[in-house]
Amino acid sequence: MSSNIPANRKNLDPLPPNVFTLAQTPQLEALFTIIRNKDTSRGDFLFYSDRIIRLLVEEGLNHLPVVSRTVETPTGTTYDGVGFKGKICGVSILRAGEAMEVALREVCRSVRIGKILIQRDEDTALPKLFYSKFPKDIAQRYVLLLDPMLATGGSAIKAVEVLKDHGVPEDRIIFINLIAAPVGLTNFMKAFPTSKIITGWIDDGLNEKAYIVPGLGDFGERRYCE
Repeated sequence: MSSNIPANRKNLDPLPPNVFTLAQTPQLEALFTIIRNKDTSRGDFLFYSDRIIRLLVEEGLNHLPVVSRTVETPTGTTYDGVGFKGKICGVSILRAGEAMEVALREVCRSVRIGKILIQRDEDTALPKLFYSKFPKDIAQRYVLLLDPMLATGGSAIKAVEVLKDHGVPEDRIIFINLIAAPVGLTNFMKAFPTSKIITGWIDDGLNEKAYIVPGLGDFGERRYCE
């Protein structure tokens, strides 16, 4: 079950209504403790971060709209249930966001995946789009935007701007990430109040280099480099 105010951040101002966290259980905190540890091996980092990502993707699906659907069961009776209202598309922010694609594919059969590369422009210090590739019908889909870390929110905000330029309504975008800084949550929701954020944990803030603290370091480096 998700909540709007994570147990580890009770002293925060109330979060925007469209920000949700995973249930802050002892198991989840144990998983985060493993991946935060600088001495954790790459193999363990992959395994335990993937466990959290799977939980996040499952929670993201809980926030998609559904419609009534009646099916016939093997016993000859009918069951009045629900089905997803529309098609889904995952969009990963390269490169770290690609780590979240496997979990999405595991729970959404034949899901379409888009890619977007955003890096800081050295001249302006602002996020700049370098590459994007989306399904042709992305404007008709609900988008799960994937990126493990939300620091200042610059890359995520730019990604949503690009998606909106391709016709995706703001309220059809769900941003899924492992760890968020409060300033990133505030900046993102101020820019896109009708989008949703699903995060695993909300950390204390940012250091002088704009890294999340306590954080877990550079997610991409720890996942892809020996």
